[in-house]
Amino acid sequence: MTLLDHMSSGASGHQPAPIRALVVDDHDLFRTGLSSLLAASPDLEVVAQASGGRMGVRLARELKPDVVLMDLRMPDLDGVDAIRAIVEDDPAARIIALTVASDEGDVAAAVLAGACGYLVKDSPIDDVVIAVRAAARGDAWLSPRAASALVDRVRRNNVEAPAEPEVSAELSPRELEVLRLVARGLENSEIAAELGISPRTAKNHLSSILAKLGMTNRIQAAIYAVRSGLA
Repeated sequence: MTLLDHMSSGASGHQPAPIRALVVDDHDLFRTGLSSLLAASPDLEVVAQASGGRMGVRLARELKPDVVLMDLRMPDLDGVDAIRAIVEDDPAARIIALTVASDEGDVAAAVLAGACGYLVKDSPIDDVVIAVRAAARGDAWLSPRAASALVDRVRRNNVEAPAEPEVSAELSPRELEVLRLVARGLENSEIAAELGISPRTAKNHLSSILAKLGMTNRIQAAIYAVRSGLA
């Protein structure tokens, strides 16, 4: 299905406010092309473009976009550092990392800095749109290659040197169950079905887990679960 076909299948009637996106990339052709493709979707609005990391941080602070798409390779400010700066300023920021390859070190660094998603630049535009929508509603999204790279990296490092993350409060038995399912890649609706609870309850459990662990997204929680031997 083409991007236009995908968008034309949306529901009619009252439409919610569009998702406001900021695109940060130092390659003009890629940045403007991606922005145009995203803007072709009626539920997405590109509120600004930034040609570098420092500008991206400034625009994210000023415009408070719903989602930031951040290139990881920029000359003025590394994408990981830009992600970290945005999240430090606004812990609720939703950022999707973009790069040319799913190098496992890049994936781990971006996620640990606060990214809630990771896409390689040759991903189909439909995947980019899906990732932006997922980020806007509070979900995490990794391309299959990026997810595999991240899990492999974390599991291997866990074997070589088990991490002992500091936990500000103990998780309840139910929260541990939810965390294990998060590490398996299940979304809130799937967790709810697995545990026989409502999606809202599953979301509330995840919010409590993130607060107790001092984390900003479910991918970071999944990394913690793997490193702690929970998954």
